[in-house]
Amino acid sequence: MAIQQKLETPTPPNLGYPPEEYERRNFNESNGALNVYFRKVTSVLGALFGVKGSRYINAPYGAFQSTADQTAAAINTAYAMTFNTTDYTNGITVASNSRITVTDSGIYNLQWSGEFENTDSADHDVRVWIKINGTNLVGSTGFIGIPSKHGAVDGHTIVAWNYFLSLDATDYVELWWETDSTAVSIQAYAAASNYPSTASLIATMQFVSNTL
Repeated sequence: MAIQQKLETPTPPNLGYPPEEYERRNFNESNGALNVYFRKVTSVLGALFGVKGSRYINAPYGAFQSTADQTAAAINTAYAMTFNTTDYTNGITVASNSRITVTDSGIYNLQWSGEFENTDSADHDVRVWIKINGTNLVGSTGFIGIPSKHGAVDGHTIVAWNYFLSLDATDYVELWWETDSTAVSIQAYAAASNYPSTASLIATMQFVSNTL
């Protein structure tokens, strides 16, 4: 069983009010309490900013995937990519199967990969882009050529890239796609004897920095 380490926030000492006249005992007690407190503060800061201090940092993250095939019913028509599995979540969740939603504002790194398949004998194009809160993100579209079927083997390619996004609390991000042929889909594949299954879509989101 893994042991989780965390830093305890030192409790400030309750020094009360000093007597009207100087008393050495009162001075020694207050000075001793402050000495203990600042030693704890120094210990916490040393652990946090030390070489391995990052193990105490709790930053938002999320990892999601789809184990289902995703198809286009019509050409040149926009469809939201969807997720049905949450692998990891901490302050980032998926709502309505497609909306990657953040709890805190900041700069986030969204990374994704999709497993595209083409069952046609000709190459076909796919476009993928970002929407934030339902609005297209200018400049976010990527164009991909999906190779044709070769013999009895369908054309395959895995596509992946990442975006840095500035988001406010409760904002959501979606991946959208369209294709010029219904022969193109985002496919999941079963495991075989010597390799594991393939997700049709994977996305991860990590907090990078605040925006102050």
